[in-house]
Amino acid sequence: PALFQMSGSQPPLGRGVPCLRCRGTCAGFEPHSWRKICKSCKCSQEEHSVSSELEDDRKIGRLLADSKYSTLTARLKGGDGVRIYKRNRMIVTNPNISGKDPTFDTITYEWAPPGLAQKLAMQYMELMPKELQPVAGTAGAQQRRRRLARQLPLYDQDPAQCRGLAEGEHRLMEEFVQRYKAEALGVGEVALPGQGGGGGKDEGKPQDKSIESSQAPESTNGALESAPGAGHHRCDTCKQAVPGDCPVVYADRAGYSRQWHPACFVCCRCSEPLVDLIYFWKGGAPWCGRHYCESLRPRCAGCDEIIFSEDYQRAEGLAWHRKHFACLECETPLVGKPFTLANTSLLCTICSHSKRL
Repeated sequence: PALFQMSGSQPPLGRGVPCLRCRGTCAGFEPHSWRKICKSCKCSQEEHSVSSELEDDRKIGRLLADSKYSTLTARLKGGDGVRIYKRNRMIVTNPNISGKDPTFDTITYEWAPPGLAQKLAMQYMELMPKELQPVAGTAGAQQRRRRLARQLPLYDQDPAQCRGLAEGEHRLMEEFVQRYKAEALGVGEVALPGQGGGGGKDEGKPQDKSIESSQAPESTNGALESAPGAGHHRCDTCKQAVPGDCPVVYADRAGYSRQWHPACFVCCRCSEPLVDLIYFWKGGAPWCGRHYCESLRPRCAGCDEIIFSEDYQRAEGLAWHRKHFACLECETPLVGKPFTLANTSLLCTICSHSKRL
């Protein structure tokens, strides 16, 4: 049987790995003083995998704590009181009888949907593209870690991690986080069509249930029989019919009349798969955390943090804290000065000219 377990502590990663984007042009992550980039290669933190698994679990634990999804978190014995994500790992052991003496092949999925029988969990994984399946030691697991960093940055939920907040803005951010936890944050639920939220009795009506009450009954979880009336179920993204014996994703904030193919449960803005099924509901669609926050407040193109001041710099559709409107190369402040902007790279005229030579 599959084993679900909470991840343990991991050794510190130090400077992280050489950049995954520029393929080793730097020796490892060299942090900038306030930008979320490597000082050496200028690539983002997520390209260097600088966080450990324990740090990721603490981050998601903090996000889900004080929300109706807090049942997916737990306090560590002897810990510092911070809640940690009860991330499900799935360990699958298959016999290998090709040789003379039978052996066993073990596959570890670094994350799997919670509360499922192994059969249904494996069906879910098989419906995801191979390159996105979070099998330990593969590109899929690495992609999951990068999406965690990209979609759910810690500085979007913890004022203590922000360098751009001015005096008096900490409270504004705390209220911002409290509001999105109450109004938008959600965790998708995997079940067979028609069985989301306990069997779909109130199908079509908005739901607001706790995690525990929204899971499908154990007696049907993992069953392969088609659900009654399964023919009318369609994926909310691709609009294709959903077979009654294939798992789908439900979002309780959407109501249980809507469901998604596992590969179709993506952010409506960036179309990236929603990491660990964590979504933010707005305007009738799921968003990743990054783009949901940006839909409410501008994000600084310099430090990557949400801007809570009303006095900030704008240029070509981008925003900056005024103190972060500076040259990427020499850090010269550029408010009121000439500059060039290529993608999000802000340069003074001298550094821009040097790059062209």
